[in-house]
Amino acid sequence: MDSAWFQLPAAIKSGYMRKPYIALILACSLAAAAWGQDRVFDWQKANSEAVQLDPSDYHTGRVYRPGPDGGNIHVDISARQPVTIAMTWMEDWNAAQQHPEQPKELSFRCVREHVVSTTYVCALPPGRPMVLLIHDERNAGRVLVKSIGAVIGNTGARVFVSPNDVNIQYYSWSCVANCVQPEYEWFRLVKEKYKLSTVPKVYNLLTPEYDGQELFVRVKAPLPMTIAVIPQELADTVFDNRAALSSTLAQTSCKQRGVQTLSFNCSFNLADGPQAIIAVPDTAFSGTKKAEIELQTQKCVANCNLLAH
Repeated sequence: MDSAWFQLPAAIKSGYMRKPYIALILACSLAAAAWGQDRVFDWQKANSEAVQLDPSDYHTGRVYRPGPDGGNIHVDISARQPVTIAMTWMEDWNAAQQHPEQPKELSFRCVREHVVSTTYVCALPPGRPMVLLIHDERNAGRVLVKSIGAVIGNTGARVFVSPNDVNIQYYSWSCVANCVQPEYEWFRLVKEKYKLSTVPKVYNLLTPEYDGQELFVRVKAPLPMTIAVIPQELADTVFDNRAALSSTLAQTSCKQRGVQTLSFNCSFNLADGPQAIIAVPDTAFSGTKKAEIELQTQKCVANCNLLAH
């Protein structure tokens, strides 16, 4: 038995950088929740079709391309004579149409028989595109037959009877309230390769613009490193006195120890004030070694007045 569920698309503006999308979605959700006006989604009418089917005819409706987590469809269908509704994989259906002489056993999903009026819903599996099929049941015996060649490839004379009038109303899952939301883009702050030293590397980053502002950190080093985001005034203390590093790290949750290749995210609040990031080797070394570091932050670029300040 198929279980129905909804996939809620998120319309999020993307920037020019390669981004951590999970963090972006989370930040948008936090901003909306802070404002107290979450977006409201519902099924809204999209395009419609009116078709006429002869006995045993199939109508090929819209093709659906579910995402990596699957998807859900919602369609109103009415017919003057009973029809069967089902979903099948687009590539299999196309192959059956192109080669009706070759019997092909099709797999169907969300089969509804003897329909004259219904709201048709179906949970689609991820990956492969699926097509909506509507089958006129007259003179068909079993509604869905294993070989459709006799129907698709039938070029013989037809018995003219009244056509079956079928109306199809498609729906889309759309925002219906509080649809204007803050929009974000990712901007690069730093991307460089630098010579390692026992003296901590310090980058003065930014003063947060809003609560929940995201920072993306990527580091690649030849030996274990400690990376931490801390207030700027504490960074100055660590730079002057490395012995203060341990007590400083105890005051931040945005830190990684003993890393060589890693990407991670942190978030800021307005109350945090100016922030800095420090990078320091965990072990002694000799010779010339270099580390790579990249820092990006997410900034509001539109509808920023909706953010909580």
